Amino acid sequence: MSEANRDSFTPAPPIQDPSSLTRLCAQLHDQPWIALDTEFMRTQTYYARLCLVQVATPDMVACVDTLALPTIEPLLEVIYSPQVLKVIHSARQDLEVFADLRGAPPAPVFDTQIAAALCGYDDQIGYGALVESITGHRLPKLHTRADWGARPLPPEQLHYAEDDVRYLRDVYHALTQQLETLGRSAWLAEECAALTDPRRYCNDPREAFRRLRQGHALPPPAQMALRELAAWRELAAQQSNLPRGWVATDAALLETAVTSPQNLEVLGRIAGMGGALARKRGADILQAVRRGQAADPEPLWEELQRLDRRQQALYEQLQTRVRATAAQVKISATLLAPRRELLKLITGDMTGGLARGWRRALIGEELLQLCGNPAGPAAAS
Repeated sequence: MSEANRDSFTPAPPIQDPSSLTRLCAQLHDQPWIALDTEFMRTQTYYARLCLVQVATPDMVACVDTLALPTIEPLLEVIYSPQVLKVIHSARQDLEVFADLRGAPPAPVFDTQIAAALCGYDDQIGYGALVESITGHRLPKLHTRADWGARPLPPEQLHYAEDDVRYLRDVYHALTQQLETLGRSAWLAEECAALTDPRRYCNDPREAFRRLRQGHALPPPAQMALRELAAWRELAAQQSNLPRGWVATDAALLETAVTSPQNLEVLGRIAGMGGALARKRGADILQAVRRGQAADPEPLWEELQRLDRRQQALYEQLQTRVRATAAQVKISATLLAPRRELLKLITGDMTGGLARGWRRALIGEELLQLCGNPAGPAAAS
């Protein structure tokens, strides 16, 4: 489509009634793949508010107005069909939205951002840059912060939404060919299988403390209290469907963990913990602090511990090999072997990505030998 034709193009009205949705899903159901994107809002809620779903096949493009429909279950049936490949750019957030709806993400998925990285593009290449690189078409950036919950959606905003899947089709075909030429299709399948692992989308309150990276500097007893406080906040946010920061700020949790208040009066003097919060949730907050105090201190941020001299020398040796191999196959060193994966090998942890799959075949065996770790079949399981 030329720029002139594109500028005069009027997008189709979004699908807003059940009969139209049924007809669309009948078109989608037997497709081997669909291009897929979502628009959602999360500024005032814990769970994303799904506002629009865009889909495309080789023959059509459509936007589904999820706010106008009583249910999008027929569309979800298509999206969750194991026979339909979902082509998505930078799929993590889209998959999280669907996981919130159904408890697990849809599969299988072809993530074009990951595919591009495996073909030698920048690791975090944006959709617009990838479209321009592959098709030569430059997408406008007029609605990246639009209010997708407002109705009616103006035509130019719908056009923007359609573009998010319209050119995804060409990107998919080009990347599929490049991956096949490079012999890396299996690499992408492995990466996307990991991306659709339901465990990635479980917001376990017991793990919520990891969001507060400043906590690694706290003394061990305060870290235990912070873990309990973060778990309390996560659960409260989930139950009330409010952003975490609306329940209690990070700064308030950190200060409370350090102060360890034992009564509501002391709690109320902590910035961000007084007033209505202390009156409504103060007992729960104090209980979380007490649970933390009763717990045996344990390291929560092992990966942030400093390497000793021998480990640092080994890390630099591994990094040198990673950079050389990455340059040879023309992908980024960070994609091939992130720092956290190298640290796992150094500390004898054989559960990381370098001990299995395409990374092990490409460089993991060599790195394992350098670390003095066994490289037998058991390590690859």
